[in-house]
Amino acid sequence: MFVDSHCHLDRLDLTPYDGDLGKALEAARARGVHRFLAIATSLEGAPALAEIARQHADVDISVGLHPLQETAIAHEPDSEAIRECADRFGAVAIGETGLDFHYDSVPRDIQRQRFVAHLDAARELELPVVIHTREAREETLALIREHTDPAVGGVLHCFTEDLDMAREAVRLGFYISLSGIVTFASAESLRDVARRLPLDRLLIETDSPFLAPVPYRGRPNEPQWVVEVAECIARERGITVDEVAMQTRANFYRLFPGSAPAGQTTNPFA
Repeated sequence: MFVDSHCHLDRLDLTPYDGDLGKALEAARARGVHRFLAIATSLEGAPALAEIARQHADVDISVGLHPLQETAIAHEPDSEAIRECADRFGAVAIGETGLDFHYDSVPRDIQRQRFVAHLDAARELELPVVIHTREAREETLALIREHTDPAVGGVLHCFTEDLDMAREAVRLGFYISLSGIVTFASAESLRDVARRLPLDRLLIETDSPFLAPVPYRGRPNEPQWVVEVAECIARERGITVDEVAMQTRANFYRLFPGSAPAGQTTNPFA
């Protein structure tokens, strides 16, 4: 079974499914995707995500404020507000949070303040943190070193940096999640990460509705297409898709123990 470790279920294009999220999830389940982590981009969006999780037993949620979310700048949450939101809505992770210096839509000092608040909340709650990082390599790693517990860790999601950064993140207790970008013709450096990083430190994701993999590039992404990400990694490593599915699923439950189904250990093969 596959896990989509990062998707935005409240933002999917449901036109092909008559506006029914349940049908989109059924399409994914039909391809073997049986767990979904729905990622928050604002604290205000947490109630809607929690309702999705209430309706679908295989959906879990995070809470957080995206580094480029502009609507909340006047009301920046502190770590206490993030903790309270996570507790209230049963989040299994904090984020997504991080630093994105590619765009200037949110000032960097606000991004840093926001990131630290999330890291502190994650450490205090002993929850893994979901990190978005772009063109902010050294600062991202520095703040991880200063504010996270390696025993809890987190994930650099939709990873687009190089193998050196991936290895340093792993050393700090983090996982690396690969998205549909790994299938793009221009993404040879990411395929190098897919080949050379230990498989027990990889996750797979769609980041849907964004970044649909080949052969669906240019279309709104869907959770079912996490399978194409797994297939690409399998080809690059010379192993079976089942091996990728099994190991990334085990990795997911190890990182996000709160997602483990009732009665199951955090090791899905135990």
